[in-house]
Amino acid sequence: MRLFENADYSLIPNRRIGYIISGTLLAISILSLLTKGLALGIDFRGGMEFVVGNTTDLNTVDVRSTLTESFEEEPEVKRFGDIGHLVRISKKGDITTMENQVVSALNAQFSGRDIAIESTNVVGPRFAEDLKRGAIYAVLGALLVVFLYIMVRFEWRYSLGAVAALVHDVTITLGIFSVLAGIAPFSVQIDQSLIAAFLTIVGYSLNDTVVVFDRVREYVNLFKTEAFDEIVNRSINATLSRTVVTSLTTLIVVTILFVFGGEVLRGFSFALIVGVVIGTYSSIFVASPTIVELNRRLEKSAA
Repeated sequence: MRLFENADYSLIPNRRIGYIISGTLLAISILSLLTKGLALGIDFRGGMEFVVGNTTDLNTVDVRSTLTESFEEEPEVKRFGDIGHLVRISKKGDITTMENQVVSALNAQFSGRDIAIESTNVVGPRFAEDLKRGAIYAVLGALLVVFLYIMVRFEWRYSLGAVAALVHDVTITLGIFSVLAGIAPFSVQIDQSLIAAFLTIVGYSLNDTVVVFDRVREYVNLFKTEAFDEIVNRSINATLSRTVVTSLTTLIVVTILFVFGGEVLRGFSFALIVGVVIGTYSSIFVASPTIVELNRRLEKSAA
């Protein structure tokens, strides 16, 4: 990427543009999360899970559409190996009745085949609540560990910058999933695999941020006569080629996963696509400007 080898962009001097973009995205995300909420999967709502056999040649969208008409709610339907489909329903009721309803609806729509339930699993409300609590603790715990790690490796203002970027990334990603719930042609329900994707986003965003911060620390000692905001801008430009190359190669891989990975991995890979884009952006326009603003406040208080 020779375009960025000798980069000299005025990123920190124009950071207010980033503030406007981030502020707008955060406002939309928080508003959607407060009003519309998230489409929670069976892992966090409780419900029933059926493995439906003899449906490997059926289109997943057609199976979902048929069961939506029967249950008057959209179930989560995914391909399940060479057996058939995995169907998750949050509707409460007798398990035998639900099994018969699934089989009857599919046999009526796709006649001439012996559709049957291969296995059944029930996720109770208490277990779902425990999973939800565990997911929240996992994300908050990751943020705390990141804060402590950056504080030990650098200093507290760098920690605040890194955590601000991570909160920014996760909030906007959740907001996008909230906005797309019921609109996207693929499942955007929040389940355990999506929590894994969010933790992956945290790690990816942190990696980019640490690279920039490490260069800032190096340049602070090299260019002692320069203003701190100029040093941060120089550091971002110095690492820009590495950041863009890494992000593009990662984006290519997760995009291929999104296109060819099948229905099961579509929500997970979409979260990673959003996370890579937002994480790259935040390391430049959120984490770095945050430490600049904190440094200015420290200089004013010391004056």
